[in-house]
Amino acid sequence: MSHAERYHFQSISFSGLQSGKRLIVLGGVHGNEPCGTQAIRRIVKQLEDGDIAISHGTVTFVPVTNPKAAHYYRRSGDRNLNRHLQPTADPAEFEDHVANWLCPLLSAHEVLLDLHSFHTDGQPFAMLGPKNNQGALEPFKFDAEEESLARRLGVNRFVDGWLDTYAIGVKRRLQQAVEQPVGNSSNSDACYGIGTTEYMRSQGGYGLTLECGQHEDPAAPEIAYQAILNTLAWLGCIDAPTPDEVPERETLRLFEVVDRIDAGDRLAKNWASFDQLQAGELIGTRANGEQLLAQEAGYIVFPNPNAEPGNEWFYLAKSTSRV
Repeated sequence: MSHAERYHFQSISFSGLQSGKRLIVLGGVHGNEPCGTQAIRRIVKQLEDGDIAISHGTVTFVPVTNPKAAHYYRRSGDRNLNRHLQPTADPAEFEDHVANWLCPLLSAHEVLLDLHSFHTDGQPFAMLGPKNNQGALEPFKFDAEEESLARRLGVNRFVDGWLDTYAIGVKRRLQQAVEQPVGNSSNSDACYGIGTTEYMRSQGGYGLTLECGQHEDPAAPEIAYQAILNTLAWLGCIDAPTPDEVPERETLRLFEVVDRIDAGDRLAKNWASFDQLQAGELIGTRANGEQLLAQEAGYIVFPNPNAEPGNEWFYLAKSTSRV
């Protein structure tokens, strides 16, 4: 039996008697992020028990999107599912099989809520897509709908600029590959930055990634659960009061991604996502002794002290007034 045949995929759908939105909720895109899986299973049980009812539209839940990664309780099976997400006629890695199943499922829906957590301590936040545009990288026309939903998830911090920043990182990787080949060359492609929400937008829908806190934070499953309920109510899938907007909001924009080049690269301290940086502050030191200093005041996001060489080590962000 091949490695791909040891696992199966599960989705659970509920449809109301009235027409409405087609929502899909994902958990376990990364196998060491259990909060979404736990929250989805809690909601599904309530639906099966009749404590909640879908009155309008269709809602599909995927408790464990990447079963191989979940089996080993690690971020990936063979590679990061949330990068270069697209169907392929020649699946080689396990995540290729996931994509061939998941992408058509995403395409059949209008709205996505993807539940995640992160490596270090930090405050929960939602990842927003781009503003409406007709550009080549990520054309989009539902920024108002996406932002309206984001303001009702229950978190007050929002981050955008993902794919633009990733494309900038790709250019740097390509130059690095010329000067000093390292790590995985497959991420030297702007399309490698496409994950679940980016794919959803490419199919004419919209979607949000909700980062519910640190992987093992006991509060993260509750944040994920409440976000699902709020989403169901906001979209009118359940008969429930309209959720209020969060009263105070902060929006940050990613503007730079820095890769770990060598296993000897070290962060200056145990950074947490959204730790503030002062201009000139030491962020980390390369194996060759080069110091990485903050060029301007801002924030560090997604610091990963154990990143594989050739992959994202940390992101930098600054405040914006988008929301």
